[in-house]
Amino acid sequence: MDIFNTLFYFIIAIGVLVSFHEFGHFWVARKLGVKVLKFSVGFGKVLWSYQKKPDSTEYVISAIPLGGFVKMVDEREDTVDPEDLPYAFNRQPVWARTAIVAAGPIFNLVLAVALFWSVLVIGETGIKPIIGTIKANTLAAQAGFAEGDEILSVNDRATPTWTEAMTVLVTSALDGEHEFKIAVQDRNQQQSVKNLSLSDEDSKTPDGLYERLGFQPWSPKLQPIIGNILPDSAALAANLKTGDLIISADGNAITEWIQWVDYVKSHPSKPISLLVQREGQSLPITIIPKSVTVGDKTEGKIGAGVKVPEDLLKAVTVEYSLSPLAAIPEACKTTYFYASTTLAMMGKMLIGKASVENLSGPISIAQYAGQSAHMGLTPFLKFMALVSVSLGVLNLLPVPVLDGGHLMFYTIEAIKGSPLSDNVQLFYQKIGMALLMTLMALAMFMDINRLFQ
Repeated sequence: MDIFNTLFYFIIAIGVLVSFHEFGHFWVARKLGVKVLKFSVGFGKVLWSYQKKPDSTEYVISAIPLGGFVKMVDEREDTVDPEDLPYAFNRQPVWARTAIVAAGPIFNLVLAVALFWSVLVIGETGIKPIIGTIKANTLAAQAGFAEGDEILSVNDRATPTWTEAMTVLVTSALDGEHEFKIAVQDRNQQQSVKNLSLSDEDSKTPDGLYERLGFQPWSPKLQPIIGNILPDSAALAANLKTGDLIISADGNAITEWIQWVDYVKSHPSKPISLLVQREGQSLPITIIPKSVTVGDKTEGKIGAGVKVPEDLLKAVTVEYSLSPLAAIPEACKTTYFYASTTLAMMGKMLIGKASVENLSGPISIAQYAGQSAHMGLTPFLKFMALVSVSLGVLNLLPVPVLDGGHLMFYTIEAIKGSPLSDNVQLFYQKIGMALLMTLMALAMFMDINRLFQ
């Protein structure tokens, strides 16, 4: 993925999500009679601004798109003209200030519902959740799954595609669920329910959990013909072309695609001498697979897919969509599912029951933005919905400097009948800022560590 495309889609995604969050604060503040001085998307140098009249709201877009703010009339921040005092934020009742602060993260969750709804209505095309070869001594083998079983649902949640099935299973496991009822249909169209059990040690990280589960999608026997080639990949660097037929690797005959995949995995960062057939001619090519970390193992990867015959592709893919009305409750359930999972994951990381490897910083998020946009509109919308859920949940945490911290202060004020002193609030805000900066530094460290891997 080109770095400029990655940055472009990252800015688009974050810009939309931040704008919606800040619009929540702005819209509710205006509705409750609070005067808004500035609505800013981004920080730093101002790139664009608009103000209709000297006493109206100034709209600003700034250079650093990693946030935004809504500046309201507030005696704690600046001198307020006497005529503006009734419209000052700090003079509003507790319920009004609570509504204004809560509106930002709530708008993020509403946006997530809208985005998931769009995905459900537009529809997705994915691989059917048909199970391939079951690895020995895995949870799937212990639960009695067989090659050819098609997963219909996980704990009564429909899973029409392989991605949906694995996402629900892995996310629920990381959320702390240990028992799963997985409805399947075998090759004879007979339906049954398999019971799968996990322990805490099975669900530390997504990669480790996926390896322990032992599920892999069913794959027909395919010729080793190169299909799609990813940008910045080993395949592109080696000058492989779409349609190339791999004849041998290091003198070993290659007859099936899966045989070639296994060979690549076992040769991370090691040169492989290929013989390929291109337009009737045999060509020698040397390729060096990139080294990637999967769980606790290092594997080779060339960044190229297999060319799948059109009729076979239709047989293993499924198109899934809902009517606009039916998609509403499903979008709400999906948003709730990911919100509760995100909250549970944060709690598990806090007490050490989940690995900090699950954290994603701005580098990872930018990569996901570029990759999802490269895959198409629907994956990009789903990516934005997931990030919007995360922003909503994160901002509702009772950590000073976040929206949830302010809501905590207002709750205390409502109970005791008076606000906490400015000194007490400042003290806890410093603690909150230290926690937030530590979390951001840790996320950045994990991002950089992934880049080196």
